[in-house]
Amino acid sequence: MKNLPTGWDDFERVIKDGYYYVDKTKLISNLIGTGSAVTLFTRPRRFGKTLNMSMLKNFFEIGSDPSLFDGLAIADNKELCEKHQGKYPVISISLKGVSGLTYSEAVERMRDVIGQEADRFHFLLESDKLTGNEKIDYAKIVKRNEEGDTNYNMSEDIMISSLYKLSYLLYKHYGERTVILIDEYDVPLDKAHIHGYYDKMVELIRGMFHAALKTNDNLAFAVLTGCLRVSKESIFTGLNNLDVYSISDPECDDLFGFNEAEVNKILEDYDLSEKKDEVKVWYDGYKFGKKDIYCPWDVLKYVEKHLSDRDLEPLNYWANSSGNDLVREFVDISTKETTEELEKLVAGKKVEKRINENLTYRDLDGSIDNLWGILYATGYLTGTRGADNIYTLWIPNKEVRQIYEDDILKWFNNRVKEDTSSKETFYKAIITGNSEEMEEVLNSLLFDSISIRDTFTRKYMRENFYHGFVLGLLSGFKTVRSNSESGDGYSDIMVLDRQSKTAAILELKYADSDDVEVMEKACASALAQIEEKKYDAPIIRAGLAKTIWKYGISFNKKLACVRKNQ
Repeated sequence: MKNLPTGWDDFERVIKDGYYYVDKTKLISNLIGTGSAVTLFTRPRRFGKTLNMSMLKNFFEIGSDPSLFDGLAIADNKELCEKHQGKYPVISISLKGVSGLTYSEAVERMRDVIGQEADRFHFLLESDKLTGNEKIDYAKIVKRNEEGDTNYNMSEDIMISSLYKLSYLLYKHYGERTVILIDEYDVPLDKAHIHGYYDKMVELIRGMFHAALKTNDNLAFAVLTGCLRVSKESIFTGLNNLDVYSISDPECDDLFGFNEAEVNKILEDYDLSEKKDEVKVWYDGYKFGKKDIYCPWDVLKYVEKHLSDRDLEPLNYWANSSGNDLVREFVDISTKETTEELEKLVAGKKVEKRINENLTYRDLDGSIDNLWGILYATGYLTGTRGADNIYTLWIPNKEVRQIYEDDILKWFNNRVKEDTSSKETFYKAIITGNSEEMEEVLNSLLFDSISIRDTFTRKYMRENFYHGFVLGLLSGFKTVRSNSESGDGYSDIMVLDRQSKTAAILELKYADSDDVEVMEKACASALAQIEEKKYDAPIIRAGLAKTIWKYGISFNKKLACVRKNQ
């Protein structure tokens, strides 16, 4: 029996060292067939993205070993192999490790990733196809710090243009346009979102991608993988030649992950065929396009463990390999209704939700509605897409259901356990003009929330987060409207209590510090905006209320300040 490649995602090593390999080389012909200049595949973690990218590199790169593909499906396509195999210079990077508590730490990791890849092309310094200045340009990318050989020393400007510059230099040297492969492109954005330097990271990656993927005549084609599709971030601004294949698209649906025939073959090869039903219940259930897909990491780990103990109970392998930070960010703005829907899913039922697959990390805060898109994109839910982007969603298998029971549902249950009297007190304070009591309720809830304290250690708390927090506190009251068109713009929150003929307009601001004067100044700015934009005009015109309260509310970390006008 061949060894199983659990933990290995280097295609060359998997093939040369004789590891078991499930043939995904059809991805090569699919890419060539589309003719796309830039292709993005979005899949959850642990579904074989990195191994597939390594496979592409080994197929297309000049000087690669063609025998690696002997006996694989792509080898039968003689015409394609003759035309494309080993014919391109390839730049291949993974951004999986580009993270840090600060922007400077993340940039340092990015330097290392690009510098190490650039070092593979050291022959450019001796190339007779390059001018002296072009060799100097290359040397700037691979220049190391004087302290040693562990860190690269390129400036941010050079780093932004580095992928473009490398593709240009490789094209000049070989006379063939360059293939660019970027694995886990959105990980730096995820980490930046968590640690509070998101805008800077967006600007950096946008600059790199704009140069390498949009305005690059030296590019043959590019392939990117990630978890979320973040096209709205302007990272791909103007990139008209981008094709995106998400988990709901039928194209390439079983080229990431294992289909049922592949899993049955693995179990047969390792004399575990009697375990088919157990493996299916635990690790199947993902719907990618039109195919049912198993998580490959789980299947391989299951087989590996059961070779030595056939009676071993199935284990949860995915829980410790897939980050849950994104999910936890929604705990603080959850409602009782959210928890009830999660409990319904755990009970084996389905829910229908409108999902936007173009979510951005900036969109994540402020709306519990975005929770469902995150759960779907990251593999905590699966489902089918219907009309108007309404998705039927369910928990894919027993393994993921266990994660809900052990962790996710507990987070959300703890969040909604607070006494409902807090909500009623807050609402009553709003319609009676009691800004002091509003402030007291907000500060009490912010202080007592463990999950919010955790969030503060991971990211900046901005207006959209507090907007969602206040909306969660007002959930259940049908008279509450969010981002309602009013006067010359949109007020953050509007309350219309028809019984008392009272209205309230809440405008929220994020204060730069917890200094009292700074927070009061932010409240004053919010109140001024209400007056300037005439948010009360529609209420007055329609005669909806005799009393209109106007509240400016500022937040900083776990503090709130409330001021009012009438």
